[in-house]
Amino acid sequence: MFCFYHNVIEMLGEFEYFILTAAARLGEAAYGAAIRQEIEATTGRRCSIGALYTTLDRLESKGMLKTWMGDATAQRGGRAKRMVCVTAKGIREAAAFYDAVRRVSRGASWQMVDNS
Repeated sequence: MFCFYHNVIEMLGEFEYFILTAAARLGEAAYGAAIRQEIEATTGRRCSIGALYTTLDRLESKGMLKTWMGDATAQRGGRAKRMVCVTAKGIREAAAFYDAVRRVSRGASWQMVDNS
């Protein structure tokens, strides 16, 4: 059996969106640890280092961001920062995800209904 998929849209996941948005907000100051702190501060949820770097790798392989190693700094014990820049494709995909969430949420009521 053959399956043909036309117009298949690969939508970002929530965590991918959080990373792209945090990196865009941080601009030239976007690097792994800063992105992690931004996500934790804005969502109130823990962001594991492993999940962050796995997702950075995936987003880079999809062409949504670029990373490179910055200069080593004394305050980081001589370790370099993994710098992050959102690409034009990443901007388009993040905007499309945000628009889709807004559209699907339109008209939804988030008030609790007591059915007891």
